[in-house]
Amino acid sequence: MKIPLQITIRDLPHSESVEAAIREKAGKLEQFYDQIMGCRVMVESPHRHRHKGKLYHVRIDLTVPGNEIVVKRNPPEHSSHEDIYVAIRDAFNAAQRRLQDYVRRRRGGIKNHVVLNLATVFKVFPAEGYGFLKTADGREIYFHRNSLVDMDFDHLDPGTEVHYVEEQGEEGPQAATVTGGRQRPES
Repeated sequence: MKIPLQITIRDLPHSESVEAAIREKAGKLEQFYDQIMGCRVMVESPHRHRHKGKLYHVRIDLTVPGNEIVVKRNPPEHSSHEDIYVAIRDAFNAAQRRLQDYVRRRRGGIKNHVVLNLATVFKVFPAEGYGFLKTADGREIYFHRNSLVDMDFDHLDPGTEVHYVEEQGEEGPQAATVTGGRQRPES
């Protein structure tokens, strides 16, 4: 870690063994991702009037490139947290899962689901190599011949139903990908 581990213990006596457990768990997080910039851990025992025994609250803040991962383990949600070591273990297990998800997203391991919208070809300008789609809500979306997937631009007719993925272009919305190519029946 670029910033040393910060441990805060509130409303309970200082314990070397608790601090050692936190240091060990924080060190293991670096095995999953070695670019953790900082880690702050806060353990406290909030006052509970209706519960016998102490419940422990653990919060972990991990600073990673471009993001912050926050894990909170609150006592009312986890009655097993009467044991401070169980509360710490559960919080670090959750932090590990969140960190692994973050790493998968950064590496492209989690696919973003692309939404395919339905439209019809509205205008085609063959000489210029572009056209416009008409969406279900009446908008016109620009597309270029290079946006077509498994379709022949030169044989594309107005009224053809297509699926498209919309993105923001330099001059407004445009279709990044256009697929399909079913001629709409005449009514």
